[in-house]
Amino acid sequence: MALMACVCLNTWGAIDNQQYATINGINIANQWIYDRVHTPAAYVADAICNQRARTATMIGDKIYVGRSEEKLVIIGNDSISQSVLHRFSAIDGSPLPDLELTLNGAPYGRFLGVASVGRDHFGHLWVAPMTSNVQATVPVYMVNTETGELTLIVEMDKGEAPQRTDYVDVMGDITLEQAECNIMTVAGSTADPGFPTVYRMHADQGGDWEGGFEGDPYLDFIDFFPEKKTGFSLAPVVKMVQQSEDDYSGELFYIDCFDAAPVLYDINGSIIDTFENVDLMLVPQTTPNGCAEFALDGRNFFVYVRADMNGNGHGCQANICEMGEGQTFEGMQKYWEIPADSLGKVNDSGLRVHCFAIDKGVDEGGNEVVTLFTFKAYNGMAVYKIGKGVTPNNPQPGIHGDVTGDDKVDIADVNAVINMMLGKAERTTAGDVTGDGTIDIADVNAVINLVLGK
Repeated sequence: MALMACVCLNTWGAIDNQQYATINGINIANQWIYDRVHTPAAYVADAICNQRARTATMIGDKIYVGRSEEKLVIIGNDSISQSVLHRFSAIDGSPLPDLELTLNGAPYGRFLGVASVGRDHFGHLWVAPMTSNVQATVPVYMVNTETGELTLIVEMDKGEAPQRTDYVDVMGDITLEQAECNIMTVAGSTADPGFPTVYRMHADQGGDWEGGFEGDPYLDFIDFFPEKKTGFSLAPVVKMVQQSEDDYSGELFYIDCFDAAPVLYDINGSIIDTFENVDLMLVPQTTPNGCAEFALDGRNFFVYVRADMNGNGHGCQANICEMGEGQTFEGMQKYWEIPADSLGKVNDSGLRVHCFAIDKGVDEGGNEVVTLFTFKAYNGMAVYKIGKGVTPNNPQPGIHGDVTGDDKVDIADVNAVINMMLGKAERTTAGDVTGDGTIDIADVNAVINLVLGK
């Protein structure tokens, strides 16, 4: 019993152990992974494996995962469910001290208060809550990464069209000291057909905030793909496009929602590009939402969610494609699907968002390198390096009994098999230690014997 009760959770440093092809001289290598497939026991026991931990971002060498209403704080006769940002090393995935969020000196306990967490283009961390259709504004806060104190940046006005909002995007500098800033979100719905409303706020460098659609805080779109759509449906995601290194106008942006692949719009609400003429093999399952762009060695890439946990054998994976001529969807070439064996396939209670964050740099040889962070709530996260100078992973044969994928066999593997057997974790082939096609007490005993050297 003592053996069964001792759970080792130090599984950071695991990699996905997959072979990815070199394409057009460009390599990809997983730096670390922390998820239901590769480190199931540790991940499932972690506070970020929670349906209130919905979004995450990367700033430099740190990962920030926002979890709403995590820590109960008693102040006088009041109980406040404080939101927390969990931090991890972007280099190896190891845990760092949490940030307990406060507002005006008190615990920040708004319902789904950190539904969105992200970064602007100058390294500032921000959070924003989910808002309902009876709330007239969407507050966006900057986070002090040393203390966790929040500072209100702007309350996005919903004007005369207040609807639910879930996920926010920011482009530029939220402090307005070094550049302009644009902030966007999209009206969401709990049912089809959804709403056509997009909210936007704008401020010039050193200026004041105003509505981002020629002074208006919102615009009702009339163009959709497919054409039969009339709104943006469940938990839509907006992602503004940076057209050049110093462009923060956000005049082009993707909207990705429950019943469609990403659609590229302009600030007038006109459709610029869709997946209409994309190879059918590249068309994603529509239910998850999330996408990003990056440029590398003169090539333009698009990253988008391939599928959620139900996706035709896929699980919380993303496609990385080189865009077609003229930076279009049509003619895209798929490079990789990451992780090749998924982050997980566990129902997340309907969370639609899949987060990506991208940093660019150069290696010691002067080659451009992209660092890509991928995060899917309730299933896992990982970091990949992409570039011509990146050394591909060299998959190693699995260690027999290493169910968690941390290159050793210990009590964590025993607990992982128990959780699989009891239905508390996704069943993987690694859990079938005896190789008889089932996961049961025989596999538990087999791992115990391996731990004890029998």
